[in-house]
Amino acid sequence: MILIRRLTNSTSKKDDVSPLHGAYGGVITGEPACVFLSTTRRLMFGSVVFVGKGAGSMEIGIVGLGKMGANIAMNLRDSGHRVVGFDMSEAARAAVEAEDIETVDSMTGLVSALGTPRVVWAMVPSGPITDAVLAELFEMLDEGDIVIDGGNSNYHDSVAHAEQAAAHGIRFMDAGTSGGKSGARNGACLMIGGDRSAYEYVEPMLNDMSCEGGLLYTGRAGSGHFMKMVHNGIEYGMMQAIGEGFALMEASDFDYDLKAVAHNWNCGSVVRSWLMELMEQQLGEHPGLEDIRGVVDASGEAKWTVETALDLEVPVPVIALSLMTRNASHIEDSFANKAVAAMRNGFGGHAIHTK
Repeated sequence: MILIRRLTNSTSKKDDVSPLHGAYGGVITGEPACVFLSTTRRLMFGSVVFVGKGAGSMEIGIVGLGKMGANIAMNLRDSGHRVVGFDMSEAARAAVEAEDIETVDSMTGLVSALGTPRVVWAMVPSGPITDAVLAELFEMLDEGDIVIDGGNSNYHDSVAHAEQAAAHGIRFMDAGTSGGKSGARNGACLMIGGDRSAYEYVEPMLNDMSCEGGLLYTGRAGSGHFMKMVHNGIEYGMMQAIGEGFALMEASDFDYDLKAVAHNWNCGSVVRSWLMELMEQQLGEHPGLEDIRGVVDASGEAKWTVETALDLEVPVPVIALSLMTRNASHIEDSFANKAVAAMRNGFGGHAIHTK
């Protein structure tokens, strides 16, 4: 999460608050290190603080110094903001410190170092971890402070978080964040819902964080994460279509250089895109994709998209099928396919492939 404020001389009014009980964190590269370390919601988390340019200097803190949080920290540092980071993972802190970003060793220390109004950006995994971190922040922060959830939370959760924040007099925003690690580092696409006054306060910093044209205030709480959910559903369908197209090219009788195909398609064609650029890059690093298994994980947003579409009675067959294809990729010996083979043998005497 990110804590932000315009520079003042004031300090925390809640010096007696205890730090968050837990540990969430990660490093700049590699997989996110987000795990429950015990049944008591032990989390690894981090924070970063910045000073901004534009309409006035700002401080900002990011809780969660994983792939996205650390890159956002460096992005804003490069834009002239002062960054002070906090993460219970020593490795995460060390990685950020190696980028000349100051860190502190406690959440209480971070909150105490900030003047009001504070702003907090949560860049941690959605679900119980986000719930726990936000709940604790709502207790620690003061009336008028701002909390931004920049992860991939379900929009229903974001609506609930906004209500919880309001009960404490805290302003809440939900930020859909797209562009991956490179976007976080060099300019992200941001979809911001929630408190309008909070948005206007941090807009200079959000402009620094985002790419040109990549910042949109979307409306009331939940709308930012709803938009990001649909975005990710579209992403599933687009990737599936690209994958299927290359599968057909690979299976043909023609001797295509698939990396060259991707490059060609990304130069002026209707299907040119960043995803096609990534396809070219991956085919260069993994010729023929021969060292990659065809198993694809699903992070949850497409499922929420399909569920929401069913609730709203909006047909989304491409997104739904792309999600089901990912699910099917995890089944090495499908029981459903066994059943179909058995029935075909039963009614038509078709061959069964036995083990």
